[in-house]
Amino acid sequence: MEQVDVIVTLGGLEGRFDHIMASVNTLFHATKIMPLPVIVIQECSLIYLLQPGKHKLHVDTGLEGDWCGLIPVGNPCESVTTTGLKWNLTNQMLKFGTLVSTSNTYDNSGIVTIETDKPLLWTMSIKI
Repeated sequence: MEQVDVIVTLGGLEGRFDHIMASVNTLFHATKIMPLPVIVIQECSLIYLLQPGKHKLHVDTGLEGDWCGLIPVGNPCESVTTTGLKWNLTNQMLKFGTLVSTSNTYDNSGIVTIETDKPLLWTMSIKI
């Protein structure tokens, strides 16, 4: 029997802004429905809702583009710490109206670690 580890959705990040935000909102709903991570891919972008805790992302597959970001959607994140990014965060608050971590990139280590106290949207460019 095969096991499913992740659900990948193609589309939903293009066109009307209200529809894009509805796709982001769906990621919040998905965490209440199923235990599997849901990734949304649209052309050159990928989004993934990180849950509170520590995360290790492998960014050395050759499919990564140049940029990435962390966006606090739904709630401010009181404490975010990262490694593996050009501009790392150390116990930083991410909140609309103060700091939102966009237009970042990688430090070429091949691994990004993220620790967050609240759900946090990871976004990155991809090559497909």
